[in-house]
Amino acid sequence: MEALETTVSQLPAQVKGSSFFNLTTVIALCVFFALLCACIIIGHLLHGNRWANESITALLLGLGSGGVVLLVSKGESSKLLNFSENLFFLYLLPPIIFNAGFQVKKKQFFKNISMILLFGVFGTVISFCIISLGVFLVFNRIGVTSLTVQDYLAVGAIFSATDSVCTLQVLNQDETPFLYSIVFGEGVVNDATSIVLYNAVQSIDLKNISGLTALKLLGTFLYLFFTSTALGIVAGLLSAFIIKTLYFGRHSTDREVALMMLMAYLSYMLAELMDLSGILTVFFSGIVMSHYTWHNVTESSRITTKHAFATISFISETFIFLYVGMDALDIDKWKSSGASAGTSIAVSSTLFALVLVGRAAFVFPISSIRNCFKKRDGTKIEFRQQFIIWWAGVMRGAVTIALSYSEFASSSDTSSQDSLMITSTIIVVLFSTVVFGSITKPLIEALLLRHSRPMISDASDLPSLEDLRFLFIENGDQSEQGSSQRKRSLRLLMTNPGISVHYLWRKFDDRFMRPVFGGRGFVPFVPGSPTGEAEESQENS
Repeated sequence: MEALETTVSQLPAQVKGSSFFNLTTVIALCVFFALLCACIIIGHLLHGNRWANESITALLLGLGSGGVVLLVSKGESSKLLNFSENLFFLYLLPPIIFNAGFQVKKKQFFKNISMILLFGVFGTVISFCIISLGVFLVFNRIGVTSLTVQDYLAVGAIFSATDSVCTLQVLNQDETPFLYSIVFGEGVVNDATSIVLYNAVQSIDLKNISGLTALKLLGTFLYLFFTSTALGIVAGLLSAFIIKTLYFGRHSTDREVALMMLMAYLSYMLAELMDLSGILTVFFSGIVMSHYTWHNVTESSRITTKHAFATISFISETFIFLYVGMDALDIDKWKSSGASAGTSIAVSSTLFALVLVGRAAFVFPISSIRNCFKKRDGTKIEFRQQFIIWWAGVMRGAVTIALSYSEFASSSDTSSQDSLMITSTIIVVLFSTVVFGSITKPLIEALLLRHSRPMISDASDLPSLEDLRFLFIENGDQSEQGSSQRKRSLRLLMTNPGISVHYLWRKFDDRFMRPVFGGRGFVPFVPGSPTGEAEESQENS
């Protein structure tokens, strides 16, 4: 397998001749598995530490391991595994994104869906434009002259992808539910949007640029975004319908779990096969499966799937950070870049400065505009909260690394400036994750928890949900009092679209969706299961 080619050399001759497996690959995998175990143990020991988390631990372990291999090989190479973007996008990324959708708190997520979409979609586009324009204006002065217009746009998409793993490890849903929901939701939507933007840039012919190029780019983006979302929803609903109708749990709970996993992965692969965004597809597939499919399986299967998805996601994340840390010491990339230390620092500093500016260009304006429409101070986003949201999106991670490899290392004739872009990307990821990630928890404690005020729910702005219910009564009161109440309900619907849409969705879901696709309230009876034993005991009593 190309993604697992190893650089370990000088093994005994009798070992090299094994016909059953490549022992050098096994050695590399053993080292990585040992490092994964070490990350888990150290992460457990550092749990609650203000300055460290598991992502930083994995990065530092990767750096240390790369240094050891570099010394053992006498400076020839620090690589154990030859990582490829195919390994990342096909095997490591899908379980991470699916688990993000599967574990998301849907009530909080959809309650703040307007802010999440503004930050994750509109904000990412703003950041993309600023970073692309910035590198176009600055890189020529630094000496990076071989990049094309398509490369500049690709760099904008690459560095628009945030990595909120470090922040989510220190944010607490109970202490800061609003911030957790915003950062979590925006991080996932942002990654999907960045990949959709990157794919849209790759699919457009920029040799013949005209006034319609921007419209074509927008049209491609909207097409990929909505079709990928629709495919994920369809895949999730199909899994719910099959499991509810065929009732797998009566024979084997293993089949339920296997079908959920396979259909989630199938949705991702179908999206990639159709040149759509697999990350967006599998994310919404996870949301739909948690809303419908998860409630249609037996109780034991619910426990199994919840922990299995989280475990696979955790291992994938740790593996990625380990590799990024180890790959930072890849001597071949640094030599092939042919750049001086000053040039590398200049390029990395420029990219990181543009990341900071691009992030600030939408977080603070969008938050301020949102505050203008909120009547009560408790429902507004304070400046310290805006600062945390901005800070959380500064860190770059695995998606940025993978897209950078796809853009600058996919061809066999990689130029020196292509290698320079890869090494600069690694520097930005390491610096943002280690430095900003280690400061995040003390910063949150200093800015938020010590000066925390309870944030009033948006529902408090509603005079009464009865006004909203009155609007949808078919045979409402035709009197003057009924007419005034209906006008007030219409005004309520326009001023509180999020809560109004949530109310309408709940009515539609209860009446049309759950009778067909199951969901909360559907309890399959399986003799011998915890649910079945409870029901049998009730019948016998």
